[in-house]
Amino acid sequence: QVQLVESGGGLVQAGGSLRLSCAASGLTFSNYGMGWFRQAPGEEREFVAAISWSGGRTYYADSVKGRFTISRDNAKNTVYLQMNSLKPEDTAVYYCAADPITRQVVAGSNEIKYWGQGTQVTVSS
Repeated sequence: QVQLVESGGGLVQAGGSLRLSCAASGLTFSNYGMGWFRQAPGEEREFVAAISWSGGRTYYADSVKGRFTISRDNAKNTVYLQMNSLKPEDTAVYYCAADPITRQVVAGSNEIKYWGQGTQVTVSS
């Protein structure tokens, strides 16, 4: 049974930082492209960042480029999202996603195989 478990969310002031983690189990982690998405209340889910299976390629939404960094540790079956210079508009539930095809993750495809349950990030002004 595949599980993606996010952690690291919380309440932070604008300008602060958080690091999200997503621990994967039940799959061969190094065979999967991984990504982060977010969904704010009343909004559609949006792509945040993705990383290829090897970690050699990363992709970011324009809204987070230069502030967020995605990384992975295949030995620990974990993907991270370092979020710096947080803004109130970054407030959302953040979801981890996994798919064998990285471009599916980048595209935010409805065919993405696995999703986590989400972790809340709240940025106060």
